[in-house]
Amino acid sequence: MPYTVPVSTPRPTVEPATVWLVASGDLRPSANAAGWPVQEAMETALGDAFGKLGWTVRRAHEVDPVKGHGFIDSQRMGLTVFRSIPSDAPLVVAEAVWQYSHHVLAGLRTHRGPILTVANFDGTWPGLVGLLGVNAGLTKMGIEYSTLWSVDFTDDWFLEGLRSWVDTGAVPQDASHVRPLPPLPATPERELGHAVADQLMADKAIIGVFDEGCMGMYNAIIDDELLNPLGIYKERLSQSALFAEMATVPEAETTAVRAWLTERGMRFETGTDEATELTDEQLRQQFAMYIAALRISDDFGLDAVGIQYQQGLKDLVAASDLAEGLLNNAERPPVRSRDGSRVLWEDRPLPHFNEVDEGVAVDALLSNRIWTAMGLDPATTLHDVRWGEEYDGRFVWVFEISGSIPASHLAGGYAEAVSLRQNPVYFPAGGGTLSGVSRPGEIVWSRLYIADGALHLDIGRGRAVELPEEETRRRRQATNPEWPVMHAVLDGVSRDQFMARHKANHIQVVYAPDAATADRALAVKAAAFERLGVSVHLCGDVAIEAG
Repeated sequence: MPYTVPVSTPRPTVEPATVWLVASGDLRPSANAAGWPVQEAMETALGDAFGKLGWTVRRAHEVDPVKGHGFIDSQRMGLTVFRSIPSDAPLVVAEAVWQYSHHVLAGLRTHRGPILTVANFDGTWPGLVGLLGVNAGLTKMGIEYSTLWSVDFTDDWFLEGLRSWVDTGAVPQDASHVRPLPPLPATPERELGHAVADQLMADKAIIGVFDEGCMGMYNAIIDDELLNPLGIYKERLSQSALFAEMATVPEAETTAVRAWLTERGMRFETGTDEATELTDEQLRQQFAMYIAALRISDDFGLDAVGIQYQQGLKDLVAASDLAEGLLNNAERPPVRSRDGSRVLWEDRPLPHFNEVDEGVAVDALLSNRIWTAMGLDPATTLHDVRWGEEYDGRFVWVFEISGSIPASHLAGGYAEAVSLRQNPVYFPAGGGTLSGVSRPGEIVWSRLYIADGALHLDIGRGRAVELPEEETRRRRQATNPEWPVMHAVLDGVSRDQFMARHKANHIQVVYAPDAATADRALAVKAAAFERLGVSVHLCGDVAIEAG
């Protein structure tokens, strides 16, 4: 009996002194078209740098004149592109913009040649954020890679790293700032951390996931086999249910939310053009989402909740960010149960993990319980690791979140918060932000991630600092001025150490009232995660007692 035997697509052979280049892009055509000029400029600079080493760069996919860009813009396209790349070839993943990692992860998972990820160290377009997302995905998959970044691709540090990669297939990085958590002595902090962990594993918790896998973030998904041993389980929800619940919210309730915020001094810069301005209708939708998220969370008894928004809801309603910022704050507009008998999560946050990043979910849940047990403000949030520069002799990061922070992270609370329209390139249905400049203060920062098939936590100390108004304005204009910003200094961690080590596009931050309290809170958090079986790594200058 005759059979039609399938045959895999033959790969071309490796050519000497030739590196292949791929560029993962967005799923949104408007974002790809807008970001293409900066990507093109970066690739030109990369080509010049390789040329000085006697190497040729071959692009694995052409620029599409109809689309107006040369990005890989879907997973299917990524599969097709990798069929044309020699399996053993040196490969560069070049990122100058935000990208959907799943477009290229399938090809990277089976690629046998050395892999180098590269980004431009620039805040105008989130290439650094995209780079860290790819790196975290490769780490989760257990795929070896090297990584580099540069402002203009002519500095000695970058060129030396590039030469190392073409000569050896690897780039050495400085990880001297990282050390494993030492055995902890019997202190009240260790006791509290163990108690929080033990209670979580015994009584368990539920995180609500309104559609998993936002924006191609493979690194943001924690499989049940890793999550459940912590005592945490997922309630898998649909954004369609959230959309349907929003439709049941009476206008009187959304009006009350806005009035509550206005009374506390929050400003809304509104107009009438739905395409380019923040409108009253967009705000009504966001307040309805805030109310609907609380009620659905109450229905399912959730301990934390995450809304994907991208993709799907972005084409239907205004952005989720304003609602998310409200949820993460203890002081917020009251929302009652459907029967009116209860105020939901009264005087306490419902931890929300932006972009359904489940690493953030676990971290936010533990942080909320620890800070609450210590009598501290439990408001926590993630930020994109967006960019940074030297200022007055120290490196100051620009951390930004897509439109919202808890109001207690601002010096004046809601009175210093302003809501501006989200960028139409990314948010076609609009929506307002909860924006401002994070107040100076001590912070504990962290990131939960997957490596070698297990959960790891990097944790460190730092502070949000105040910069002159002119410098703050410059940094915001260089990134997304409509988003809230934190000027952050990380203790004992240089720019390049952080970039080489960090395994996510996001970083978690929680405030403490002073340095001594922040040190104690970090100790509790480290003890709790260790008790849960997570490998804890101290990063930078961390004051913690060793047994």
